[in-house]
Amino acid sequence: MAKSVVGASSHEAMTRADVKRAIVRIAHEIIERNHGVEGLAIVGLQRGGTWIAKEIAAQINDIEKSVTVPVGALDVSLHRDDIGIRPVSLGAISDIPFDLSGATVVLVDDVLFTGRTVRAAMEGLNNYGRPRAVQLAVLVDRGHRELPIRPDFVGKNLPTHIGDEVAATSDGVTVTPGSQASR
Repeated sequence: MAKSVVGASSHEAMTRADVKRAIVRIAHEIIERNHGVEGLAIVGLQRGGTWIAKEIAAQINDIEKSVTVPVGALDVSLHRDDIGIRPVSLGAISDIPFDLSGATVVLVDDVLFTGRTVRAAMEGLNNYGRPRAVQLAVLVDRGHRELPIRPDFVGKNLPTHIGDEVAATSDGVTVTPGSQASR
C-alpha cells in the first residue's frame, strides 16, 4: 500500500447521497444489460465489495419484486498473484451458498485500481461452479490498471495519482493524497 503524505488532507469525492444514487443506477443498469434478472447472481469481494453487493442486490430485488437475486461474498486473498507483496487479510471468508454454474455473476468491488483483485476473484469463482458470464461492478474506478480488466458498471470514474488512498463506505468516498511513487 502507498503511504500517505504527512499532513495531507483527505477530500470527499462522493457524498453519502452520491453513493446511494450510484448504487441505484448500477442496479438499474445490471437489470437492463441482462434483460431482467433470470440466472443472475451478485458476489461481493471481501471486504470492501460485500456491503455494496448487498445494497445492489437489495435495489434489484426492490425493482424486480418477483425474483430474489442471490448474493454472496468471495475472499480472494489466497488466489492473489501478489500474495508475497500484500498481507493476507484474515477473517474475511467466502460465503456463496449457491451454485454459480450457468449463472451470470456480477462481481462487485468498492474500488478498481490495478485489476489484480478482480483477476484473483475470477480464479476464486471456479470453486463455486462455472458461470455462464462474469460482469464487474465497481463503485469507483480510479484507473492505473496493471491488467486488461474493465468494469461493466461504474459508480464514478475518479482519476487519482498512483500513491493516493481511496476509501469507499456507505458514508461516501474520500481520497487522501499519497506519495507519487508506485507501489
